[in-house]
Amino acid sequence: MIRFDAIIIGAGQAGPPLAGRLTAAGMTVALAERKLFGGTCVNTGCMPTKTLVASAYAAHLARRGGDYGVVLDGGFHVDMARVKARADAVTASARASVEQGLRDMAGCTVIEGHARFEASDRVRVGDQLLTAPRIFINAGGRAIVPDMPGIADVSYLTNGSILALDRVPRHLVVVGGSYVGLEFAQMYRRFGAEVTIVEKGAHLIAREDAEVTAAVRAILAGEGITVRTGAECINVARHERGDVKVSMDCTEGEPEVVGSHVLLAVGRRPNTDDLGLDRAGIATDGRGYISVDEGLATNVPGVWALGDCNGRGAFTHTAYNDFEIVAANLLDGKRRQVSHRIPAYALYIDPPLGRVGMTEGQARASGRPLLIGQRPMSRVSRAIEKGETQGFMKVVVDAETRRVLGAAILGTGGDEAIHGVLDIMNAGVPYEVLQHAVPIHPTVSELIPTMLGEMQPATSSE
Repeated sequence: MIRFDAIIIGAGQAGPPLAGRLTAAGMTVALAERKLFGGTCVNTGCMPTKTLVASAYAAHLARRGGDYGVVLDGGFHVDMARVKARADAVTASARASVEQGLRDMAGCTVIEGHARFEASDRVRVGDQLLTAPRIFINAGGRAIVPDMPGIADVSYLTNGSILALDRVPRHLVVVGGSYVGLEFAQMYRRFGAEVTIVEKGAHLIAREDAEVTAAVRAILAGEGITVRTGAECINVARHERGDVKVSMDCTEGEPEVVGSHVLLAVGRRPNTDDLGLDRAGIATDGRGYISVDEGLATNVPGVWALGDCNGRGAFTHTAYNDFEIVAANLLDGKRRQVSHRIPAYALYIDPPLGRVGMTEGQARASGRPLLIGQRPMSRVSRAIEKGETQGFMKVVVDAETRRVLGAAILGTGGDEAIHGVLDIMNAGVPYEVLQHAVPIHPTVSELIPTMLGEMQPATSSE
């Protein structure tokens, strides 16, 4: 049995920086990684997909060149092999950087292999048995493969395997109309594929306000993407020429669609089913997420869970914040809590959706008196100058406390401009502080103070 001061399971977004803080504090650390260093973000999430999004945006601009007075007389084509190679290079560089940083870290022992608990303070990795008084689980998550009829008989893609494509699909059918599915749908449409989205629910990205989902659907439809919502009883089957038939019950539209490729984008699950958690007595919820308290500690003393496996966030930035919370509490004598962070995220279609805090629907459900401001991107100078005027921005404020409750910016630069609202919410000051700011012109952010000055009381009929 090899003894350490701490064991970290997984080299995702929380694990490596935590190893850095622990070793800097004089602890010996074992970090076990069973597959790819860097976790979801580096390997199958943010980095490769946003690199592909950038290539898709370049193709989109090339098609629109004439709108800007730029004429491509010779035409253009998408070389998917080169697109893939660019994404692969970005991922490989980041992955190598994470691994090298850990291997060069004094006091950190990197062990490659599948870690499994044998007791609350013992972990086996291959033929090595490790023990430590502190164990941190950063095991991440993976795509859900739904138990739909016919799924075992067809070839399908997930957010990970689709990254291996070096040719543009003839017709990509995306099962799932949420964040991951929509990003890939628009991306491959811009690469030249025919694309159909099949969503079981009545709306795309159902957690958003109705006007956001409607606007997103209009943006995608405007680029030639077919959207099928209310698709109950989805099943798949082989079709001629190696195609895949997706059948469904819908209130409108044909009962089936035949595609060359099918992408399953119906959610994610935590990588907790093969860690031996039962041997350590570590509790999980009904979906397999590790149960944690406000400091991300499990029910077993000396064991913490960080990142996608704890169900307290499904983003790179929340995983990194988990590290910050644990490190601050353990090493700095702080009492930081996961519930103190304000939820914020983005949908990286083009234009992107930046979101922070409550939706309008959530705010109304709380029963508070509200002020609501909204402005179309067609009245934002920066958007007009760029020729990208789709979308709108909206903010919801508590009329009594004058605090911002939430905001959405669907439009060019929305994923960046939303941070001004996030900052004011984190500061916990009245919205007038942001309203009276003097932003730079011409930017998207400069219209946020204007929007705040135009807010109106919410009516019960809205």
